[in-house]
Order: sequence, then C-alpha cells, then structure tokens
Amino acid sequence: MNPLLRRRYRLDETPVPFVLNGVAETGRRGDTVLTAILSVSGSLRQSEFTGEKRAGFCLIGACQDCYVMMADGRRVRACSTALLPGMAFITDVGAMAEIGHE
Repeated sequence: MNPLLRRRYRLDETPVPFVLNGVAETGRRGDTVLTAILSVSGSLRQSEFTGEKRAGFCLIGACQDCYVMMADGRRVRACSTALLPGMAFITDVGAMAEIGHE
C-alpha cells in the first residue's frame, strides 16, 4: 500500500526504528506516531467496528479517531504521541484479533 504522506523535509533527521503490524519500519526524530505510520502506510488504522480505514480526524488531540493499539495492548493517541525507538503498533483489525486485543 502506498503511504498516505510523503516525507519532503527533515530527511536528514535521525532515523527512529518502529514496528508496524510485525514489519520493521523507520520514522524520523521528531515524528509523532501518526506522522511515522502515515509515512509508510496508506492509513493509520482500521476501525474496530467496521474495518474501514482511518487516517485521523482533528489532528490536534481533541477527538478519538487516531488512537492506535501498541503491540503490548496499550492504546496511544497517535497525533500527540512522540515516536520512540522500538515502539510496536498493531493497526490491522485481523492482527488485533489474533493476539486477543479485540
């Protein structure tokens, strides 16, 4: 799937490794979780109710559309959470069910 966002600036920032649905990816220092995920994926997550693809809504931390599931079961607000090395996310509804996070 083609990324929703295309990185044009800050290309020389320090790479930050993270895992998305079991695949190793790389963001950049200063990225939010939302920016990092949308820079490598066509959507931020799937709705747990309908399976529809979501990309965030308000992007300022006021709604709940950008919550993503971390591999350890915690949920974080992607638009206002800084990407840290080693973070792992599960954004695919099928993958969530497989590990028991429905």
